[in-house]
Amino acid sequence: MTIKTTLCAMTAAVWATAPIAAEAAAPKCEVGRPVVFAGLDWDSNAFHNAVARFIVEKGYGCKTEEIPGSTIPLLNGMVRGDIDVTMEMWADNIPEAWGAAVKGGKAVELGVNFPDAVQGWFVPRYLVEGPNAPAPGLKSVSDLPKYKELFRDPEEPSKGRFYNGIAGWGAELVSSKKLKAYDLEKDFTNFRPGTGAALASAIASAYKRQRPILYYYWGPTWVMGMYDGVMLEEPPYDQAVWDEMAASDAPKRAVAFPMMKVLVAANADFAKKAPKIVAFLSKYRTDNAMVSKALVTMREAGGQDAAAVAARTFLENRKDVWTPWVPADVAKRVEAAL
Repeated sequence: MTIKTTLCAMTAAVWATAPIAAEAAAPKCEVGRPVVFAGLDWDSNAFHNAVARFIVEKGYGCKTEEIPGSTIPLLNGMVRGDIDVTMEMWADNIPEAWGAAVKGGKAVELGVNFPDAVQGWFVPRYLVEGPNAPAPGLKSVSDLPKYKELFRDPEEPSKGRFYNGIAGWGAELVSSKKLKAYDLEKDFTNFRPGTGAALASAIASAYKRQRPILYYYWGPTWVMGMYDGVMLEEPPYDQAVWDEMAASDAPKRAVAFPMMKVLVAANADFAKKAPKIVAFLSKYRTDNAMVSKALVTMREAGGQDAAAVAARTFLENRKDVWTPWVPADVAKRVEAAL
């Protein structure tokens, strides 16, 4: 056999195996349509969506989409099948709605995204600590009536203003019930900013001007990392009282938010149709500190691509965290895409 003949044979062999290699490099998605993620309106969810979508697209060969909204509407969308995956399901904030979705066979818990989420009512530390602090006696929610003038609502000056979560958030419903249970409605207005960005902006503005503000917030978030807030004391978390509060429109008792496990959840039918993607999402695991660091990156990046920048930075620098979530071939495809 001549050299020319041998080279031709080798070239033919390479071309013959090329489709096989290409097929291995670009797997077929388990579902014949885009995988739809819940676009919940806060930064940490945007970060997790960006990480998961990158892996699903580059590692599993799928297209993805995102539908924006708040907790209850998007949970209803997942029940209907409009949403496939929710990367941050704060189930303890919406126990009735989440329980009904699971018991009805419409939604499933895939795993715990992060186990150490915190929530509460906060005031700036400069209000309660230091030689010139105007409210050194403000320690708990029961102290708030004595300081309502400090938090005066400009639209209703006889009351203080409490900055609640956004209408539609599970935490907003809980905090609204707490205002009733703690008998604070006569002293404080229940102010709900229009968006998560508006709530963060109000907090940032108050801290920048060293002004009083009483607000609900949660972690992990860039706000919690950037601004030094003090969480007001509440009665210790008690499951029975929490359930009682959740079941009533006008509860008489309330307790502190629990330290929460934030879940990854999915539409039940989708979970059956996409076992490989579900296996990945079931292993997806982060923590408060890890996400807070990513959110600082996201904040510094700014712009519409901030979540994508934070996700890419995480995927490039924390391979020790995410590669165990997926099979080796998927990890290789994701790394190649980076």
